[in-house]
Amino acid sequence: MRGDARFFYGWVVVATSALGLLFGAFPIVVSSFAIFFKSYIHEFHTGRGAISLALTMHNFVAAFLAPWIGRLTDRFGARNVILPGLGILGLVLLSAKAIGSGIWQLYVFYSILGVVSGTTTSVPYGVVVSRWFNRHRGLALGLTQAGLGAGAVVIPPLVQLLIARFGWRSALAIAGGAVLIIPMPIIGLLLQEAPQRMGLFPDGASAATVAPGPAAGLTWREIRKTRTFLLMITAFVLAGASVQACIIHIAELLSDRGATTASAALAVSVVGLALLAGRAGTGFFLDRYFGPHVAMFLFAVAGLGIASLWAGTTGVPALLGVFMVGLAFGAEVDIIAYLMSRYFGLRSLGTAFGFAFGAFVLAGGLGPLVMGFVFDHTGSYRAPLSGFLIATMAAAALVGRLGPYRFAVTRKPEAPALVRHGV
Repeated sequence: MRGDARFFYGWVVVATSALGLLFGAFPIVVSSFAIFFKSYIHEFHTGRGAISLALTMHNFVAAFLAPWIGRLTDRFGARNVILPGLGILGLVLLSAKAIGSGIWQLYVFYSILGVVSGTTTSVPYGVVVSRWFNRHRGLALGLTQAGLGAGAVVIPPLVQLLIARFGWRSALAIAGGAVLIIPMPIIGLLLQEAPQRMGLFPDGASAATVAPGPAAGLTWREIRKTRTFLLMITAFVLAGASVQACIIHIAELLSDRGATTASAALAVSVVGLALLAGRAGTGFFLDRYFGPHVAMFLFAVAGLGIASLWAGTTGVPALLGVFMVGLAFGAEVDIIAYLMSRYFGLRSLGTAFGFAFGAFVLAGGLGPLVMGFVFDHTGSYRAPLSGFLIATMAAAALVGRLGPYRFAVTRKPEAPALVRHGV
């Protein structure tokens, strides 16, 4: 199969990956968790901290497995990770109909979701898109991750409608059916592992067939020992815990200030819009400006949003604060994938990205848990918001200490890297 010189097939890979992310675990399990919050509290008769623990357990399992999912992607290819993952995700969501009235069953359900979530989120898609692009890698990753933003806009309101009409168990089961019917056949048909299968260079610069060579980049053993990797992980954890805590609790936070259920759901959709803008926009800027500077700016914007929420704003100012927090949340996964590829190359990108993404996911479980338990003990969100504001500013300072890229953008076409799974 040959590529058409007038159109680069890599953009089909981007669109296919975005669709997969839209119907993946993140929009359904994580972004919509705030919508399920009241239903869970009513069903299981417990506090916000105990309900938040379900997502924490999901994120803990997903974080632990993320490096292994990255390693499997490096070895066997993204398709062989994504397709089984989507199938299992759909079946697990369908099983929500069997959840009883014991909260331990909710914990088991979310823990099982955590096992498979990583196969349908950013790691395998980020790796395959990075292989297709070099000069336009930031934009390609941003457009790919925009699928998550689109999912965060579309899925929560749909879930709200489904819960109101059919109940929360049926809403999860219907989402599972959609996962099985929509993304799986499209990804199976259209997702290609690397441009060399079509006789192409990254970015569509040439249609020449290139003899395979060693993949450029550091090994995982080399990556994990670097100061750069430690700085990145620490910054991602601090920022990830902060923004995800605010997003998961945003519906309850605004409800406490007198917002209606519809207004709280609107805030969740605003987060989705911010995710969409953050993902697409960040990719554009990463291709044009030094990545750590882009990250510093976005973390600072998130800090301003957290400060607005801490100040007790309502109405439009509160929605603006929500948007600023969501903007950084939307950008962070793009930044992780892009910086990993620029500082460490493509050789072990799946493993490195998986580890970093796992740390980000784990932080996203711990942040909401802390926020929930502190609220249960103090009756206010002000104390955790203060801590998260400080953490976000610290994250901005840390990324500012990263040095120059090791694998900077090349202006000449790159030969496609050798992929271990034989593509």
